[in-house]
Amino acid sequence: MDPLFLLVDSGNTNIKWALRDGLTWLQRGAVAQEEITLLEQEWQKLREPSCIMVSDVAGAEAKAELSMLFSRWNIEPRWAIAVAYQCGVRNYYANPAQLGSDRWAALVAAWQTERQGCLVVDAGTAMTVDALSDTGEFLGGIITPGFDLMRKTLIGNTAVPNKDDGEFCDYPDSTADAIYSGATHAMAGAVERMAALLTNTLGHAPVCILSGGAAQLLQSQLSVTVKVIDNLVLEGLFAIAQENPETPP
Repeated sequence: MDPLFLLVDSGNTNIKWALRDGLTWLQRGAVAQEEITLLEQEWQKLREPSCIMVSDVAGAEAKAELSMLFSRWNIEPRWAIAVAYQCGVRNYYANPAQLGSDRWAALVAAWQTERQGCLVVDAGTAMTVDALSDTGEFLGGIITPGFDLMRKTLIGNTAVPNKDDGEFCDYPDSTADAIYSGATHAMAGAVERMAALLTNTLGHAPVCILSGGAAQLLQSQLSVTVKVIDNLVLEGLFAIAQENPETPP
C-alpha cells in the first residue's frame, strides 16, 4: 500500500492541510488559527497517515494544540526546519534554521517546479519575497506587512476614517480607496524591485511564483511573469517528506 502523507501548514492566520499519496491530493482543508479545534472534527474520519509533516510558524501554543490533535494516530509528526541543503535547494541564510519553515518549504516547492532562478512570493499576513538562483541557491529575501496588515496598521495608528473597504484605483479620490490602492502598490512595488534586482543577478528575468491569500489581488498589479500556485508550502512539505522518509522527528 502506498504511504499516506498528512501535510500541515500552520501559518499566522490559517492552518492549511492536505492528505495525499505518492501521486494524488486526496483531501484538503483549512481552518482559522482561532478555530483550530475544528480540525478534530475534520480529521475524525481521515484515513490514518503513515507520515505527518508540519510547518508551524504560529508559535508554541499552536504547536502544542496540533500535537494533541496528532496524538489520535500512532505516529510522531515531523516538524519542518530549514537546513543548509535539502531537495536541491541550498540555504545561504546566515543561520539556516532561522529561516521560517514555511518560507523554506515554499522555496523547495518552487525549485521542484521551475529548476531555475525565480522569485518566491507568499502574500499572506506578512508578505515574503525570496530569491532563488539558477543553481537552486536561496540568495535571501525580504519580509513586509501583508495587505490586510498594512491597512489595519494604518487605520489603527492614524485618525483616517474607516467607513468603507475601498477598491483599487489609478488615482484614488477617497480615503478608503487611497488606503486600498496604497497597500496594493506597496506590495507590488516590493515584488518588482526584487524582480529587477534578481534580473541583474541572473542575467534574465525570473518567473514570480505567487501564493497566499492576496495572490490574486497582487497578480493583477504585477508587470513580471507570474505563476500562481495554491498551497505552495504543502507542495514543499511533500517534497521534503519524500526525500527523507526515514528521518526521525
